[in-house]
Amino acid sequence: MENAIKKALKRKKFVVTDLLIKLASANNLSLNEFLVLMYLDNSYSDNFDLELMSSTLGLPSNIVMNSFNSLMVKKLATLETSKDLDGRRIETVNLNGLYESIEENTQKEIIEEEKENIFQIFEREFGKTISSYQVEIINGWLMAGFSEEIVIAALKEAVLSGAANIRYIDAILREWQKNNIKTKEDVEHHLKERRSRKASNTELFDCNWLDEDE
Repeated sequence: MENAIKKALKRKKFVVTDLLIKLASANNLSLNEFLVLMYLDNSYSDNFDLELMSSTLGLPSNIVMNSFNSLMVKKLATLETSKDLDGRRIETVNLNGLYESIEENTQKEIIEEEKENIFQIFEREFGKTISSYQVEIINGWLMAGFSEEIVIAALKEAVLSGAANIRYIDAILREWQKNNIKTKEDVEHHLKERRSRKASNTELFDCNWLDEDE
């Protein structure tokens, strides 16, 4: 009995990352779908071996096949057919969909963390809780491609100008976009040049950006 346990413990161990668990939750994977995906992610070979998969997971082959088909429907895996050097038909598994989905989820998490940080910075600089309207505008800047670094730089420039409101910050960002200003270093260079020309003594915009946000 003791030897049997030792042999069992030496069998192949599967590695399951938190990224795979999060993806399974986000895609509402069933337990069987998750097990099949875990097996494929840990497999040393791309060959689709239904019998080996069934034996390793301890699941009937029809359950494994149904689970794999479901993974293909969810675009997490694909089955590709080709021929070997002897002309025999072989089937291989492609998990690009899985890895692209994990990367997409990871990027979303990073963006969400950045959004939380940027909202806190705005509230600190404004000295008050920002409104849902202001949150929507900030989200719009980020979705439009403005980096967090640039948005925060525009916020600080507005504060220094005594115009800490959303519309003035939006005007700054649009000006910087027209001048192809994309980094903090670009901002510093642009402001240095502008101030050297004493442009800060004239109005940059015709609109009254100092009005309070609605």
